[in-house]
Amino acid sequence: MLDATLKKQLQAYLEKVVQPIELVAALDDSPKSREMDELLNEIAALSDKITVRQEANERTPSFAINRVGTDIGVRFAGIPLGHEFTSLVLALLHVGGHTIKLEQSVIDQIAALDGDYVFETYISLSCHNCPEVVQALNTMSVINPRIKVVTIDGGVFKKEVEDKQILAVPMMFLNGQHFGQGRTNVEEILSKIDVKGGERKAAELSQKDPFDVLIVGGGPAGAAAAIYAARKGIRTGVLADRFGGQVLDTLAIENFVSLKATDGPKFAVALEEHVKEYDVDIMNTQRASKLVGGKMIEVHTESGAVLKSKSVIIATGARWREINVPGEKEYKNHGVAYCPHCDGPLFKGKRVSVIGGGNSGVEAAIDLAGIVKEVTLIEYGNELRADAVLQRKLYSLPNVKVIKSAQTTEIHGDGKIVNGLSYKDRISGETHRLDLEGVFVQIGLVPNAEWLKGTIDLSAHGEIEVDARGHTSLPGVFAAGDVTTVPFKQIVIAVGEGAKASLAAFDHLIRLPVEEEEQKAA
Repeated sequence: MLDATLKKQLQAYLEKVVQPIELVAALDDSPKSREMDELLNEIAALSDKITVRQEANERTPSFAINRVGTDIGVRFAGIPLGHEFTSLVLALLHVGGHTIKLEQSVIDQIAALDGDYVFETYISLSCHNCPEVVQALNTMSVINPRIKVVTIDGGVFKKEVEDKQILAVPMMFLNGQHFGQGRTNVEEILSKIDVKGGERKAAELSQKDPFDVLIVGGGPAGAAAAIYAARKGIRTGVLADRFGGQVLDTLAIENFVSLKATDGPKFAVALEEHVKEYDVDIMNTQRASKLVGGKMIEVHTESGAVLKSKSVIIATGARWREINVPGEKEYKNHGVAYCPHCDGPLFKGKRVSVIGGGNSGVEAAIDLAGIVKEVTLIEYGNELRADAVLQRKLYSLPNVKVIKSAQTTEIHGDGKIVNGLSYKDRISGETHRLDLEGVFVQIGLVPNAEWLKGTIDLSAHGEIEVDARGHTSLPGVFAAGDVTTVPFKQIVIAVGEGAKASLAAFDHLIRLPVEEEEQKAA
């Protein structure tokens, strides 16, 4: 199962195991069970603190990683390779007593949770968003054994996926009820199950001293702004819904200068690590809800916190644009999807449609063509807008059909899952229906600026209007990245705009009258 190089690397990691652990397998005579048995025995052979035994379980093949003599453990239903191999390694280390890298306040909050929690998380091994959810829940279960977790590979347990009509991953269930889906970290999970903890957090945030620069948003623009501000030696804070932003949902990054190739999650981790090299107060899992201008600018959050700052940089980025037709919201995660890399494997052998003929849409169609039975790409315009090299690849695929000058009018379903799509031919005016099982929406981005309506000037497209220095219409408030009117939504551009806005904010601060500075400090 594991090649010599990987075994050597894993053996080095397993030297950090300080508590004896056992791998408890539930196996049958299937090929997957034989593969799992081989993998577990290979792992056990790399450490004298790991043993293997078998016992029955409702899911086969599956295995638990248990700390001997305790009720601490995690379970994997399926073989955690691919993107989940890191989750396996971390589970071995953490169950084996290796230090968990979380803030002590977060660890204490997890340990203090009162109640019994059973999480089931459905994943696919090709999903780049799934590992963060798996690792978060596994870590929580090690800290608090009343939290039980099992990670389920939807490609192995297909009947469960079909019975629960899961068409998007990661998908979480808590005590048998749907809990959430999509990329989620420890703090986000905590905020949903520990409401009182969220209230305490909001109260703590409101007690913070005013910042010199408060950055709202933790994507590439926000991270760059934070680094440039902190390097000036001024009090800097970052308020972020999730650090990394839209980059977390990006797979391949091949056009960031100086990096030949990386992926979104890795790039996001690098951003956060770089910011943490400086004295920056990062306030994660907090969403801004209101901006109040004045000599001391206020940023209110949905949790009820109120933060104050002498200047503010808004870098809240953008999110996937919806097509806003009947059926889209009703069947979201039940056939309507936005991430082909994550959810594509769940549509293996099925018919799907991709809406959008730009780079993201054509790339999605190309990726899906290798998994599904048939892909129909629907483009509103007369021609595709993707790069020529992508179009050539698309048209070379035998199971891809392209429909241009077509307006999607409705997504159909049987009340549970998607079963079709209707579109209007924009030339003839005729309406047509496609029978299919999945719809992937890839029509661009919408700026996260709704919370600013009536406070600062927004464009007709909802973007924050900025000048060449990142100034907005409100004194002391700057903006950068995909949320602004700056053209070309690219990571490298967002980074540059974030740095520019930070320098402009610093220039604003040093030009404030001395008496005004003294009043703000009072």
